[in-house]
Amino acid sequence: MCFCFFFFFCLLLRAKPAAYRRSQARGPIRAAAAGLGHSHSNVGSKPHLRPTPQLTRESGRKVQSGNINAAKTIADIIRTCLGPKSMMKMLLDPMGGIVMTNDGNAILREIQVQHPAAKSMIEISRTQDEEVGDGTTSVIILAGEMLSVAEHFLEQQMHPTVVISAYRKALDDMISTLKKISTPVDTNNRDMMLNIINSSITTKVISRWSSLACNIALDAVKTVQFEENGRKEIDIKKYARVEKTDIEITREEDFTRILQMEEEYIQQLCEDIIHLKPDVVITEKGISDLAQHYLMRANITAIRRVRKTDNNRIARACGARIVSRPEELREEDIGTGAGLLEIKKIGDEYFTFITECKDPKACTILLRGASKEILSEVERNLQDAMQVCRNVLLDPQLVPGGGASEMAVAHALTEKSKAMTGVEQWPYRAVAQALEVIPRTLIQNCGASTIRLLTSLRAKHTQENCETWGVNGETGTLVDMKELGIWEPLAVKLQTYKTAVETAVLLLRIDDIVSGHKKKGDDQSRQGGAPDAGQE
Repeated sequence: MCFCFFFFFCLLLRAKPAAYRRSQARGPIRAAAAGLGHSHSNVGSKPHLRPTPQLTRESGRKVQSGNINAAKTIADIIRTCLGPKSMMKMLLDPMGGIVMTNDGNAILREIQVQHPAAKSMIEISRTQDEEVGDGTTSVIILAGEMLSVAEHFLEQQMHPTVVISAYRKALDDMISTLKKISTPVDTNNRDMMLNIINSSITTKVISRWSSLACNIALDAVKTVQFEENGRKEIDIKKYARVEKTDIEITREEDFTRILQMEEEYIQQLCEDIIHLKPDVVITEKGISDLAQHYLMRANITAIRRVRKTDNNRIARACGARIVSRPEELREEDIGTGAGLLEIKKIGDEYFTFITECKDPKACTILLRGASKEILSEVERNLQDAMQVCRNVLLDPQLVPGGGASEMAVAHALTEKSKAMTGVEQWPYRAVAQALEVIPRTLIQNCGASTIRLLTSLRAKHTQENCETWGVNGETGTLVDMKELGIWEPLAVKLQTYKTAVETAVLLLRIDDIVSGHKKKGDDQSRQGGAPDAGQE
């Protein structure tokens, strides 16, 4: 009995080292396989990517669905900011200030997002504002709807390339249809121009002073407008090479000589200016006390430390030319168009005014408000009005507003899709469905019946010569935009469609997102003893 027990115990002792040796032998092999990214047991297996612990990766339909949801979220934020009955947003900026506005670009500029697709949506609003200055809300809503209608096709396993191809074909037809329904405008007709500008600010806070704002915007844009008449302006920069020099002072009298040379140099600069007998000298840099003394003796007013942009505007306003070296001054460089220079105190600050200019090519609009928030909103609204005026002057073509253009283009796309064959006809027709989001949003924001009005508007656009019918955002009724006088610049509408479709195409082509941002929680867990990747 004792012998059997001892023999069994010896077997246990001998078996354990053997098993231990086998596990030790397999350990390095598994570690090596993990380090190489594939298993040696299956020779023909496909290598798979093992990202570093700092990287997170998403791919496939999950990425496309996430991009679409992010775009729809951004669009839903500013959907209520469209139309004359739009709502305003109150935002708290990082510095603690309050921003109250219904401008799409101003709202999205204050929003902090992490999703890359959401950042792309915010970026297109900024691009729209820089290009044409209007339509920042419409482009976000339209881009979000373009992606929303594409989600159904992706869920049915339709390849994104097919959807993208249909979207691009639809964009070409959208542009051609817009140009067909556009109407030329006489930019010299002041009443017509004021009516166009007024259409763009009826949805803004400044609409209470629409008449004054429209006149200011039109006069300002007309002032800075100029035609070159075939004259080419070529800026040839003159380069000068200056060797490195040093001043060596060996005697005490050299200090006095250096100061004397400096005074002589300043005096020569002032004499070059005084020789032309100007009344005012404006410089971007500072002016020494000695130079001020010489200029004051010659009864010349000097204004120093003016910003470069302001210097350029002053030169255009009075017909002067900026000269960097006083010894190169000529008689024709002096601006003689300024009539009056005066300094006024507004609040606690002093402002210099140059008025009564002859044929100025630059001007300044002075705005004052009860609070910073109201003043900032009025500034944004007036900027939009001037951008609309600029767009019309550069491209004097108009399209009807109130969602009439979108319905006309949607009807044209729907009719053309009936003649198409293949699977592309369905994404192509979905673009027409997406365009209806603009009139639908206008109806929703004014509190009218969405289904009834949108159905009536579709039926109206099936009739001949009814492409100018749209939604009256004030009353929630269907009216002829031509009779109501609601127009939009063709340039704004073209830019809106191009940006929305290209953004949708860009996000649909993304099927993989790799993020390299480190998370504090992950770093702390790894420091606390978590196993490294590739080890067992």
